[in-house]
Amino acid sequence: MTMETALDNVPDSPPSMPPSSAPQPAEKTGFRVLGAISFSHFLNDMIQSLLLAIYPLLKGNFHLSFAQVGLITLTFQVTASLLQPLVGLYTDKHPKPYSLAVGMGSTLCGLLLLSVAPNFGVLLLAAALVGTGSSVFHPEASRVARMASGGRHGLAQSLFQVGGNAGSAMGPLLAAWIIIPGGQASIAWFSIAALVAIVVLRQIGHWYARQHSAAKGKAKKKGPAYVPLPKSKVTQAVGILLLLIFSKYFYMASLSSYFTFYLISKFQLSVQDAQIHLFVFLFAVAVGTVAGGPIGDRIGRKAVIWASILGVAPFTLILPYANLFWTGVLSVIIGLILASAFSAILVFAQELMPGKIGTVSGLFFGFAFGMGGIGAALLGKLADLTDIYFVYQVCAFLPLIGLLAAFLPKMQKVEVAPAAA
Repeated sequence: MTMETALDNVPDSPPSMPPSSAPQPAEKTGFRVLGAISFSHFLNDMIQSLLLAIYPLLKGNFHLSFAQVGLITLTFQVTASLLQPLVGLYTDKHPKPYSLAVGMGSTLCGLLLLSVAPNFGVLLLAAALVGTGSSVFHPEASRVARMASGGRHGLAQSLFQVGGNAGSAMGPLLAAWIIIPGGQASIAWFSIAALVAIVVLRQIGHWYARQHSAAKGKAKKKGPAYVPLPKSKVTQAVGILLLLIFSKYFYMASLSSYFTFYLISKFQLSVQDAQIHLFVFLFAVAVGTVAGGPIGDRIGRKAVIWASILGVAPFTLILPYANLFWTGVLSVIIGLILASAFSAILVFAQELMPGKIGTVSGLFFGFAFGMGGIGAALLGKLADLTDIYFVYQVCAFLPLIGLLAAFLPKMQKVEVAPAAA
């Protein structure tokens, strides 16, 4: 079965049912579409994670300082973070089903340029192209996930996110197997993955276009799914959620960008062994992502956010003082717990601001990327001024910001009248 045929089999809308009959979520949720967009997210983030995974190679080839390594991440993350909210705001008003494939084309160009970059300036340009592709992909892909969710928004976002996290985990492993032995030029082999992603995203674009056309002729549901909050409370809640994103992604930057250097310096591991440890951590992040959304659907987003951000604090505080074995164990625990937060935070924000899915997705994905980039740059500078051990001692306190989750409002559901036939 081709991808296009598979997506054609997904119903444009659930069958009409009497108001007294509740449809089963599994019949409404477009799992084929969710699988396709998650697979695309896997390929997209796998390509992007190669940039982080080959930092030791680039640092040696181009004689970079830690600050320059952080600047590469900053260029990638800031490019993505600045454009994502603008992309989401625009596509809320003017949906662009095929922009997903176009964005992946930018990522492909950045990847090829990275494989032949002769100097630091070209490395920054390649990182910017990859970031631009990400800025187009994430808001629209998140919208597709919500469109196919069948009302199970947390589950849909988790399935979407786990594809990206699994791809991020595979990047360091593939870099250890292919790029480190083959050198910088071998990065070009991963253009095949970008081409596959473009094909898949084009088929998703066909489905998206059909959904958008069909929606124009249907009556909208009456009333919101949640009791609207005053604007001041919405603003306060969004501010708290962004601070929690800051906490999560600043800490994640310390692990994703500098964990290999930390392991090499403290435990004298080889580059390949350090990258395997990074893969294990990122794989734990992927597993943890699966849990956050469905649990949030059942027990509420706020409880998941509270447990995920603040609950990881004891383990981050212990990590800088652990031996190699316990460093590996703690990194897995940290990845599992911390990863469950983002899907819950994103869906909570979408529920706070209904009708602005692209804007909210772009804002939160963009802010997350921006915090990751700024964190990488600042932590790299801090490592140059002090040492890599001090970076982890400072970052250990960031999850305590999770105490702010106590001030998030409680969302109250209301009954929604069924759509007109």
